[in-house]
Amino acid sequence: MADTDADTISARISPSCPPETQRILTAAWSHDLDTVKKLLDTPGRASAQDPVTGETPLHAAIRSCGSPSEDDDPADLEAASKTVYELLLWGAIWNDVDNHNETPGCVARRLGRTELYELCVNAGVRAEMLFGVLEGYEELGSQASDEEDGEDVDMGGDVVIVGEDGDEAPELVNVEETKSNGKAESPDEQQEQQEVEDQEDQEAEEPRFQPPVDATQADVTSEAYLRSKLTYSDGKLVDDEGNGVMMAWETDIMRQSVDELLPGREPGKRILNIGFGMGIIDTMFAETKPARHHIIEAHPGVLEHIDSPNSKFGSAWEESGPSPGAFKVYRGRWQEVCKQLLAEDQVYDAIYFDTFGEDYSQLRMFFTEFIPGLLDPKGRFGFFNGLGADRQICYDVYTKVVELHLADAGLDVDWKVIDVDMSQLAEEGKGEWEGVKRRYWTLDKYRLPVCTFLG
Repeated sequence: MADTDADTISARISPSCPPETQRILTAAWSHDLDTVKKLLDTPGRASAQDPVTGETPLHAAIRSCGSPSEDDDPADLEAASKTVYELLLWGAIWNDVDNHNETPGCVARRLGRTELYELCVNAGVRAEMLFGVLEGYEELGSQASDEEDGEDVDMGGDVVIVGEDGDEAPELVNVEETKSNGKAESPDEQQEQQEVEDQEDQEAEEPRFQPPVDATQADVTSEAYLRSKLTYSDGKLVDDEGNGVMMAWETDIMRQSVDELLPGREPGKRILNIGFGMGIIDTMFAETKPARHHIIEAHPGVLEHIDSPNSKFGSAWEESGPSPGAFKVYRGRWQEVCKQLLAEDQVYDAIYFDTFGEDYSQLRMFFTEFIPGLLDPKGRFGFFNGLGADRQICYDVYTKVVELHLADAGLDVDWKVIDVDMSQLAEEGKGEWEGVKRRYWTLDKYRLPVCTFLG
C-alpha cells in the first residue's frame, strides 16, 4: 500500500499514458509476474515511462509496496522482489528518475524496503562494471545523459558480436533477414504484425517523459576546468561558472584522511598529493615534517595562487626541503607528471588523489597504472570519495564498484565512516552552498577510503 496520495497508482499513472505503457505499469504495480513477463517480449518495455510522471515499471513495482507494516503480505513481497528482478533482467534502467527526481532505488530507500534497494544497487554495480569492461565509463549521476560524445550504443536491442577484424561475426544472422527469409506469414499473422507496428508507431508519437532538468548539474570536463578562471573567497574555491572546486567544509575529512594515511603522523614520510586546490590537506601534510613532499597541480589559477606572496608552498617552501627536490610542486597534468615520477623511481609512503573535472575512469587509471609503481609496499593510498555523492544509491553503487576495481589492481580498501555535519550543507544555495552553483555533496555519511596492497 502506498504511503501518501502522491504514491498511489492513480497519481503515478497519468490519463495520457500510452495503453501499452499503462499495461506494463499496472502489471508491475500489482506484481503480476506472469503478465509482466508476457509484456516484456517487446524490446524496451522494461524501461517504459509515463510521459507525465516518469513512472517506470521498476518504480511501480517498488512504490506499490509502501513502507513496512504489520499488514505486509509475505507472498506479495516475494512477488515484488521477483518482479523487480525480472524487470532488471530485461533491461530496466536502475537509475531512471521520475518527476520527483527519484530513481527506483531512491523510492525503495525512502520506503524502507531494504531488499528491493539492494536489488537496485546490485543492478547498478553490474551496469557500471559492464561499462568498465567496454571502456565506456560515465560519471555516475542521477540519470543517464540523452546525448553522449561518440557513437550511440543501444544496450536494449539486438546484440551484435564483432570479430577481431572489426567485421560482424559470421555466425550471427540479422534479425530482419530472419523475418524476411523465413516461412511466409499467413494473412492473419501479417495483420497481427501490422497492428503491432501501428501500435509502436502510435506510441513513438506519444510525448516522452522529460526528466527534471537542472542546468546547474552539467558536467565539467577537465579541459573546461583548466581553461576556467578560479576565485578563492569565503572558504571556497570556485570556477568561473560557480562550480565548487574545493570548500572549507571538507577540512575535517582532510584531517581524518591525513590521520589514516599517516598513522601517528610520524615525521620523515614520503608524501605525494595530486590536486592542490585550497591547500588544505597539503598544509596538514606539511605539519608532519615529511622527508619528501611532492604536489602535482595543473590549473594556472591554482599555480598562480601557490606563487603568491602569502602562499606557504611557493619557492621558499621548495628551497626549505631537507634535500634538493624533496619539497616540490610539479606543474602539469598528473597523467604526464606521474610518468616522470615513475621514470625517476620515486616511491611514496602516502599518496592522496583529489582532482576536479575528471570522471571515475581517470581515478581508476591512476590506481591501476600508477599506484603499483609509486606506492611503497607498506604505503597507503587515499582519495576524496565524492563518487556519486549526489544521492545515496549512486554512492552505494560506486562503493562496491571501487572495491572490485581496487581488488583487480591488487589493492584492499578499508572504509572509515565519518559523520558529515549537514547543518550548513542541506539546502541548495544556502549555508556553505551560498554562491556555489552545484551542491556536489548531499549525504550525512562520508566513506573515507584507506587503500593498501593485498597481502
